[in-house]
Amino acid sequence: MCVNICQVYICGDSVEAKQVVMAVATKLGLSALDRGFLSVAWELEDFPLQLFPQWRLPLYITTGLSAAFFFYLLIRDIIYAYVTQGEDISFRIMVSLANKVCPIVSLIILSLCYLPGVLSSFLQLYRGTKYRRFPNWLDRWMLCRKQLGLLALGFAFMHVLYTMVIPLRYSVRHTLISQVINERKANKTTPFDFDNTEAWGTDSFYVLGILGFCLYVLLGITSLPSVGAALSWREFSFVQSKLGHLTLLLCTAHGFLYGWNKFLRSSTYKWYTPPGYMLCLVLPSVVLLLKLLLITPCVDHTVTRIRQGWERGRAGG
Repeated sequence: MCVNICQVYICGDSVEAKQVVMAVATKLGLSALDRGFLSVAWELEDFPLQLFPQWRLPLYITTGLSAAFFFYLLIRDIIYAYVTQGEDISFRIMVSLANKVCPIVSLIILSLCYLPGVLSSFLQLYRGTKYRRFPNWLDRWMLCRKQLGLLALGFAFMHVLYTMVIPLRYSVRHTLISQVINERKANKTTPFDFDNTEAWGTDSFYVLGILGFCLYVLLGITSLPSVGAALSWREFSFVQSKLGHLTLLLCTAHGFLYGWNKFLRSSTYKWYTPPGYMLCLVLPSVVLLLKLLLITPCVDHTVTRIRQGWERGRAGG
């Protein structure tokens, strides 16, 4: 959920002239992209008339992830129960299954917001300079981080709504009432976990989710142009970068706590496949690990020097 870099397109039949213009644009803080010959310029003239051009890639990614995890969880949860136990629980598709897809997609998309920044830092470390353009795919990725972040916030908000609705569902109320009646007939009650392990795990799971969602909302609010304009660049960077990575950390911990006592159970792996929440923890864990490497003193010092203009191999550098 970071601010967009201004992007300009360069068209022309002279390679030398385009290089000069791109160098000037880069010095002005713009991201210049070479779109080919001058004959392509007529296509770019219609660019302002296109419908949500900056949202296409984020929407494709979000739609693909949503569809993939929906069908994956449909097979693991609904079809598996019908095939192995003959139980029809298709009614869970509307709420329970959707409530699993939303947080999974939200966490992965949030990770995709911060992964390009990490990759760009390692690329600058490898090159030893900040004056070389990033690859086009990385440029395009970085330019759509704001849209990815807003979509991630939308899925997180739907997860909150679905979670609030779950206790009101007929199936949940029926299960609770049946459990109370059965315990009443048997004249016994379910013992409370006096070790408080389950209670601590559940409360910590909810607290991390609440804190993560609050920071999620804060990131979304500060990404609005009217709010971002009221902040200095240092303040905006602190919110979007420092608090953004903290949001990713809290949401990842929220996911780990959800399955803290399920990772080693054989019953968790239906048809030998891991549950969706395990798969969605891989990418954010990698992003956080790479970020941890970048903030170590020796690496952070080098990255800071490069971004201040130092170049490896330059005379006097």
